[in-house]
Amino acid sequence: MEKIKKMLKDKQFFAALLGIALPITLQNLIGSSLNMVDTLMISNLGDASVAAVGLANQIYFFYMITVLGVQSGSSIFIAQFWGKKDTENIQKVLGLALTISSILGVIFTTSTLLMPEYLMKFFTHDTQVIQLGSLYLRGVSLTYIMTAFSFAFGVASRSIGQAKMPMRASLISFFINIIFNYLLIFGKFGFPALGVLGAAYGTLIARMVELAIIIYAIYKHHNILAIKPKEVINWNGDFVKKYLKTTYPVIINEAFWSLGMVMYSVAYAKISTEAVAAIQIATNVQNIFLVLSRGLANACTVMIGNKIGAKEEEEAITYANRFLWISVIQGLLLGIILYFSASSIVKIFNNITPEVYTIAVQMLKIMAFVFFIKMFNGNLIVGVLRGGGDTTFSMWLDVGAVWFVGVPLAFLGAVVFKLPVHWVTALVSLEEIVKALAGIPRLLSNKWIINITEKM
Repeated sequence: MEKIKKMLKDKQFFAALLGIALPITLQNLIGSSLNMVDTLMISNLGDASVAAVGLANQIYFFYMITVLGVQSGSSIFIAQFWGKKDTENIQKVLGLALTISSILGVIFTTSTLLMPEYLMKFFTHDTQVIQLGSLYLRGVSLTYIMTAFSFAFGVASRSIGQAKMPMRASLISFFINIIFNYLLIFGKFGFPALGVLGAAYGTLIARMVELAIIIYAIYKHHNILAIKPKEVINWNGDFVKKYLKTTYPVIINEAFWSLGMVMYSVAYAKISTEAVAAIQIATNVQNIFLVLSRGLANACTVMIGNKIGAKEEEEAITYANRFLWISVIQGLLLGIILYFSASSIVKIFNNITPEVYTIAVQMLKIMAFVFFIKMFNGNLIVGVLRGGGDTTFSMWLDVGAVWFVGVPLAFLGAVVFKLPVHWVTALVSLEEIVKALAGIPRLLSNKWIINITEKM
């Protein structure tokens, strides 16, 4: 009780937390709301369109999380370098992150342009879903490289405590996406009615505007992140080795975690197209509720990284404990709200069948039960362990739970036992319990505190 009272009196802690977490939370809310609006609009086209866009977006999701792994790894360095006020190395890290992300962007863009049907067949054998999904993939593929640049500059800005600018860019792109989705999906005000392809073009236009705003804001004000083209490759082999030693576990972590999420979609698709449509709806709703967790975790990464970079390790431990207590309390409150509001929320989706409605509500109620554990794990892995530099352990914890618990249980439930999809979701949720049980001892040991910038 005394610790809680002391925490509540620490105005500096809460000022820093709100200054970083609030803009990130709003940005995540904008992104999740955009996915929700996309799904709402597309639901007017029927279950097959919802399923097609949902499955096609698994490719983008895998790419996005992999690139985010590169940027998250970089943010650990940037946060600690910012604690040391080392501008030169911040620019080197940003340049390297931009290079790696661009290479990934080219690979994914080429793949989705040349073989979208093959990629869709990985998820489903429904010919209508494959056709619609392939159409959407080709249209949205050009956003991949732009997303890489937006993420790189946006995450770097957050890591130096400048989280408002990328949030504003996301807000503007949110409204642009909604407007062009409306015009191009349904053919309003003289625009052609393109259906799912219209949704892809709406996303493309919004991403172009978002990147333009970010680049303009950084270079207009001569921000420390305003690196010149030649500085993008201003690093040597020794720097790359030190960078990859810390960041490769984060990149592998995010890539294999997101691939695990893709495998969940494959398992759900083996149940029915209705199951895929329902999980698309339920996931979008859950993501709205998770925005606080993501904002909190990102603030935790930055604040703990700053403290370790400044060699204030005891303060970093105090911050870690505070963040985790806050995440549990938030998770309990939000889980209760999600459980009791599930049926009302799903009613806002138009033209879905009664079967999809029922499945989505059942899935949301199961998600609500483990919501506080999910929020705890998100802050433990992304915030505390990564912010502390303990990227290897966080990789094994996150990826191990998904691939050795979640994915096997998903396929056992869907393919072997042929359970209803909401019970498969319940089985998959056991991974969160495993993560918490394995992660708490590491937290208590304080072995997660690693100053990765000390010899750079």
